[in-house]
Amino acid sequence: MFTGLIEDVGLVKNIFSSQIEITTPLKDIVKGDSVAVNGVCLTAVAVKVDGFVADYSPYTDKNTTLSKLENGSKVNLERALTFSSRLGGHIVSGHVDGIVRIKNIKKINNFYQVLFNCKEKLLKYIVEKGSVAIDGVSLTVSSVHNFGFGVFIIPETFSSTIFNFKKANDKANIEVDMLSKYVEKFTNKNSNNLTIEILKGNGFI
Repeated sequence: MFTGLIEDVGLVKNIFSSQIEITTPLKDIVKGDSVAVNGVCLTAVAVKVDGFVADYSPYTDKNTTLSKLENGSKVNLERALTFSSRLGGHIVSGHVDGIVRIKNIKKINNFYQVLFNCKEKLLKYIVEKGSVAIDGVSLTVSSVHNFGFGVFIIPETFSSTIFNFKKANDKANIEVDMLSKYVEKFTNKNSNNLTIEILKGNGFI
C-alpha cells in the first residue's frame, strides 16, 4: 500500500523485455520490496548501488503507461507504507485502473489546474472532492465534467513530481479511490433491499 506522496523523481536507466531499471537516491530498498513507479506497484527483483530493477507483466504493459517510457524518462517513485508511516495522502494500492490523457494545464495564481480526459467506465467512480491517484500522486478532484475531471495542484507537488514535465495530450496512469468500487459492488448486490440502516451499519454514512 502507498499514500500517493511522491518521495523521488527517478530516472529510467534501461527498459527492455518487460523489465525496467530505475536510478534513484532512495535508500533501504531491498530485493522483494514494493515500489510504486508512476503509480504502478512493482517488485524490486534486483537492487543496485544507484537504484533497482523491476519486472512488469503483460497485463501491466497493456493497462498502464510503463511500456511507453524510454531510457531517460522521469518517473514518480514511492516506497511502500510502513506501520510507522504518516498517512498524508490517501490509501493507494498501486493497482492502476487505466490511462487518462491531459486535456489542459493552466497556472492560476500559484496553483496549477489540470484537466483530464477520462473514459466513462472510470469517470463514474470520480466525484468532486474525492481522491484520485494520477501517476501515483494523491490528488483531490476539484471538478467533474462530461469529458473527464479536473484537479488543482499546489506548487510543491507540481515541482517535485513529473507533473513539472507534463504537457497537454500526455498520458498518465489513474487509480480511482478503491472505496468507490466497493460501494458500487455493495449497492449492486443489495440494490433490492438497500436501506439507510444497511448503509449506516456498513460504515458508508
